[in-house]
This record gives sequence, C-alpha cells and structure tokens, in this order.
Amino acid sequence: MTRSPLALAALATVAIPGLDAYDVRRPSGTGPDFDEAVVIDSVRRRWVVRAPQHAAAGAALEAEIALLAALRPFVDDGTLPFAVPRTEGFAHLPEGGRAAVHRQLIGRPLRLETLRPGPGLAAEIGRALAALHELPTSVVEEAGLPVYDAAGYRERRQAEVDEAARTGLVPPSLLRRWEDMLEDVAMWRFRPTVVHADLTSAHLLVAEGTVTAVLDWGDAMVADPADDLSWLLVAAPQDAVDAIMESYLLRRTELSDPHLADRALLAGELALARWLLHGVRTQSPEVVDDAVAMLTELDEHVHAEAEAAY
Repeated sequence: MTRSPLALAALATVAIPGLDAYDVRRPSGTGPDFDEAVVIDSVRRRWVVRAPQHAAAGAALEAEIALLAALRPFVDDGTLPFAVPRTEGFAHLPEGGRAAVHRQLIGRPLRLETLRPGPGLAAEIGRALAALHELPTSVVEEAGLPVYDAAGYRERRQAEVDEAARTGLVPPSLLRRWEDMLEDVAMWRFRPTVVHADLTSAHLLVAEGTVTAVLDWGDAMVADPADDLSWLLVAAPQDAVDAIMESYLLRRTELSDPHLADRALLAGELALARWLLHGVRTQSPEVVDDAVAMLTELDEHVHAEAEAAY
C-alpha cells in the first residue's frame, strides 16, 4: 500500500528529533519500490524521506545507505566533486525495515539539451564521472552490492540478448548486430570500475555550471564504466558529447580502453531490450508496444547509417 505524504512526514518527524513539519510534497517521477516525499520544516529546510514498499526494496535501501556512508570521506576530501545524500535519521516501519531521511541536496536536474561544447558544464560532467570511476572498488564490495569482472559482465549482456531474442519481437538485424558486438572479444577487455548504473537527468543535479549532487545509488555496482556514459552518448548534443568524453578521458588513469564508446552505445541499445523484457514480465501491452516501436526506430536508424557509410 502506498503511503500518503502525511504518513511520510510523520516518519520524518520520528527520524529527525525536533523536526517541525510545515509542509510536505510528493516529488514527481518516484519509482514503484519506494514511497518518497519532501518535507519542509518550520525554518524552511527540506528533507527527503524514503520508505521501502516491500522487503526487497528494504534490503536494497540498506545496501545503498552503507554505500553512501562509504562515499562520504571521498566527498569530504574532494575526491568526488559532488555531494551525495547523507542519511541523518531512520524511522522503523511497523511491517519491518525502516525509512531513511536526508537533507534535500542543492541543484536542479540536468537538462541535456542545454549542454554546450567547451570548458563549461559538459566538461564538468565528464570530470565528475571520471572521478566516480576512479573510486576504489572496495566501497561497493563492502556494501554488499554486485561486483562483475569483464567476462562476467559480457555474459550478463549476452543473457539479456538471448532473453530478448526469445520474445520474437526484436528485429533480426538488431539481434545480429548485438551478437556480433558481444562476440568481439577485444571490445570486452576493460577494467571494471565503480559505476552508478542508473544515471539519468533526474539523478544528476547541477547549478551554476557544475555538478552539485548525484542521487539514487541503489543500483551501484562494480561493472563496465561505459554504462554510466551511455545515456549521455545517446541523448546529449554531439558537440557536448565530445567535451564530456575529452574531459572524462583526461581525468581517468585508465587510458587503454579504445572500445569504451562502442560499449556505451551498445548499452543504450540494450536498454530498449530491457524495457521490452520488463513489459513482457509484467504483462504490460503498453510497455511492450512502446519498446517494439523504439526497437523498430533504432533498427531503421542503424540501417540508414549503414547505407550512408557506403
């Protein structure tokens, strides 16, 4: 059962002694696993309260809290050039588990269409992602989050493609394209890094030309750094992508990954396959139709690019 904003505000007052709730708002775009609200107190401070809706979400929240605690020293010493949520209190839930409360972080969600080339925000995004990928992998391992080596992650991608193929809804030429890329062993020689694994415009906050915060770390893992670049390479203006990648590569100590961009683009394509699989598993015709339409559009785009190359 979904908790009301008032119920979430009550949890926040339990988690933060002395918090005097003045107003409460439910943010847009909350997922199916958590109830979330922004509570405004009597001195206009804003607090985010998150409560899991089921046991699996509760376990994921606990792992995320452990990771965020491990990230704090890297934020405090400037290794990470952005803020992350700092849990400041908990409220135990009657059904088990607990809700967590943190201060709302400064910044607004990134708008990709506003990115421009040069030394501005695009370059700052590249440097921020590079700093994330330079973190020691132990911060993820010790939080109990997934850890993959390169071969294991390639196998994970292959399993996704195999499952998508069994639906019979993916254009055959796309399947062949994905299979060819997965069979190219050279593409998958990379050093796994800490990755956020769910970077979107909503999870990356910016202000005054810099990255101020990164939110929602529940999907973090040790895996392919290309995954965190995928959404940018697919959706950001191309001249801004060049600035992002240039600053990213300058900041990274790992410079021997010539297929990084190729894997990032593949990750973007396979996101459509995962959306299709989500629709199939949840028996949602609307999601399936949406995924099939996007896969068809991608197939046509790939064909057009191939023809233009000849």
